[in-house]
Amino acid sequence: MSENRTSPPAPRPTGPGRPKDLAKRAAILDAAKRIFTLQGFDGTSMDQVAAEAGVSKLTVYSHFGDKEGLFSAVVKAHCEQQMPSSLFVERPELPLRERLLEIAQAFYAMISSPEAVAGHRMMCSPQMAESPMVQLFWESGPMRVQGDFAHLLERRIGVGELEIAHVERAASQFFTLLKGEHHARLVFGCAGPPLGSVDEHLAASVDMFLAAYATDRGRH
Repeated sequence: MSENRTSPPAPRPTGPGRPKDLAKRAAILDAAKRIFTLQGFDGTSMDQVAAEAGVSKLTVYSHFGDKEGLFSAVVKAHCEQQMPSSLFVERPELPLRERLLEIAQAFYAMISSPEAVAGHRMMCSPQMAESPMVQLFWESGPMRVQGDFAHLLERRIGVGELEIAHVERAASQFFTLLKGEHHARLVFGCAGPPLGSVDEHLAASVDMFLAAYATDRGRH
């Protein structure tokens, strides 16, 4: 009498799940970034974003809630892509000046991209003056970057390379220095007398920051 063998169960078909949802979310963010950059906040509709991303409008709303939520997510995704939190991890083997220059270059590359310049102009427009979008923009981008940088400063204070009484203020000062006139001209689209290269500007800004806050140990 032959032995009865049970056939292995057939593999279950993979239905719609998290990977597909993540792919749709990424497509929506990419489409929204392009349209916001070209047409501004008021000129962008959820219908346009859905059509560009190849999804339904309901899908866009299910992921982001409304246009304000979508814009906030675009800003956050751009900042996280250009300046991920991993950029601020502890790297004690790098001299302080080299570490700050690395962050300065990544920050300026982020804020000088066409998408970032368009977003900055949107935030400065009269239509946004009383809008909650300004706060959303701040929380989704600059606040997170400054917070991560403040933690890096605290670590360097802990090893005696920096002496800073108000770390959050110093973090804000650092990024304000990096923007400088170079970024203002970029946003306003105006020319002017030569300012030197962006790399020279960033190096001078880092040196000014170190002159204010570095200890003797941090300068070597």
